[in-house]
Amino acid sequence: MVVTLIGYRGCGKTTVARLLAQRLAWEHSDADEEVERAAGRTIRAIFDNSGEAEFREQERQVMAQLLSREKLVISAGGGAVLDEGTRRAIKKAGPVVWLTAAAETLWNRIQQDASTSEQRPDLTTGGGRVEVETLLAQRTPLYRECASVTIATDDETAESIVGRILDAVGDEISEGRPSS
Repeated sequence: MVVTLIGYRGCGKTTVARLLAQRLAWEHSDADEEVERAAGRTIRAIFDNSGEAEFREQERQVMAQLLSREKLVISAGGGAVLDEGTRRAIKKAGPVVWLTAAAETLWNRIQQDASTSEQRPDLTTGGGRVEVETLLAQRTPLYRECASVTIATDDETAESIVGRILDAVGDEISEGRPSS
């Protein structure tokens, strides 16, 4: 079984996934980090040199590998849900937790993360908060389609979010039955 955390960049997936994995005594994997490791370059470099289509293909491959494992908590890339096959595989592998936050919260968090501008490209012409709002509007139906549980992270600590995840899907995890 795999627990996958989905949501837009800056919602807290990686931080929460690490803590959740510790609480479960499972492994954690950040899909974006795995893509970078496999490619030997940053996501920004993949976009700059090969384009978004190449990145999305690498992301699909990494997610397929991760979703085939057991006792793993995945922090998925924000756009992993764009691929229909990945969405199906995410739902089949186990509980899917959609971490949400208001566009303003996400934009503030993204701006505070120094590595974001170095490693992550703008995905729209304008970038910035408008990009966050635009992509959230496009991706929200896909996140909703996948989610077993939805948790707003705006005013929550990572520890409280982990507690809420375990309250929502802990029985499913302990019984080892994926939600599908």
